[in-house]
This record gives sequence, C-alpha cells and structure tokens, in this order.
Amino acid sequence: MPSSARPALVLQHGDSGPPDLLERWLRERELPHLVHPAWRDPLPGDPSRFAFVASLGSQWSPAPDSGAPGWVADEVAFLRAAVDRGVPVLGLCFGGQALAAALGARVRRAARGEVGWSDVETRDPDLIPPGPWLQFHWDVFDVPAGATEVARSATGPAAFTAGPHLGLQFHPETTPEVADGWARVERDRLATLGLTPESLLAQGRAVAERAAAAAFALFDRWYAR
Repeated sequence: MPSSARPALVLQHGDSGPPDLLERWLRERELPHLVHPAWRDPLPGDPSRFAFVASLGSQWSPAPDSGAPGWVADEVAFLRAAVDRGVPVLGLCFGGQALAAALGARVRRAARGEVGWSDVETRDPDLIPPGPWLQFHWDVFDVPAGATEVARSATGPAAFTAGPHLGLQFHPETTPEVADGWARVERDRLATLGLTPESLLAQGRAVAERAAAAAFALFDRWYAR
C-alpha cells in the first residue's frame, strides 16, 4: 500500500485509549501518521494538512447533556471542518459519535449499555466484516441525514458511511489487554450487564486473532475506498 504524502492524524483522548491495532496497521502499511493528545493539547488548525483524521474512543460523550469537557465540542467542530474540506474521517466509538454530531445527528444515552466481543449485522461486508468487534459504550448515535447505515448491533446503529467518512460505534482498534484496563475501572457498570473484567478479558482473548484480522481488513478496505 503506497504511503500518502500527507500524514494521517489520529486523535487520542486519554492515556488509557491508545491507537493500538490502528497504529500497528499504520506502521505495517508504512503510512505516515501523527498521534495527537486531543484531551490535552489544542487541535491542529487546518485538517486539510492531513490525509485523513481518525478519532479514537473516550470516556466522554458528545451528547449535549453529558457534561463533557470543552475539548469534546472543539473536536466535533474540527471534524466538521475536516468534512467540509473533504478530508476523510474515521470515527471509532466516541469518534463515531463525534463524527455523527459533526454531521448534525443526535448522540444520546443508550437504553442499555453494550459491552463485549460480538458480531454485528453488516449490510456491507466488503467494508465492515461481521466481527468479532469490541463493544464498550453507554451512548449511541443516530445515523446522520444523508448517510447510510451499514451495520447494526443490539443497541442500534453500529456503522454508517457518509461519502468517504466512516463512523463506527465499536472498537476495531482495541486489544483485549487495553479493554481490560477499561473494564477494571468500570467494574460496577459491567456488573449491571452480568459481566466482570475477568470474563470480558477471557472473551477477548478467545477471539483476539480473528478480531485483529477483521480490524486490518476494515482499515484496508476503508483506506482503499
């Protein structure tokens, strides 16, 4: 896969949410990239400096009543600017919600949180393999006007496309070990879903090889489009 003259911009939202498999894919495909600590440092001014923008997960939500810190609204505005300038955006969980919000769609609390490694119902398997994917979210997005829903999970839309942009509600980038850190912080909330950090880690390790292969396939197919 040829390298782009411009680097990709990866927006990270905390020390516990690294690019993980996405960064491994970028390195293996020899794609130049910059990982930016968006929760800590001001965003770059012009998104057109970048080949594409990838927005990772976060404990926060862009829902209007979420009490999120100011950088969340700043990132939604930055993604809107990227869309306006024709810079492709890949949104992963929080990033998918932020992309949906940038496109004018609603982000809201889910009726029930969704955590675990599972398949999705895909309407475009050439772009979105069925999985297994890590679901780890308590909010959901509506599909923006003019976008196309391409996958669903038990809680609602799992993926949409809007031109070159792709918003996901799941985490293709995350390994079981990183998810284990989240689960230990969220132990009480996991208990409401009948899960423990230990059961989630075992579940993830059982499918880790297939999940990583599915993630690389998704990233390859989105980038090729």
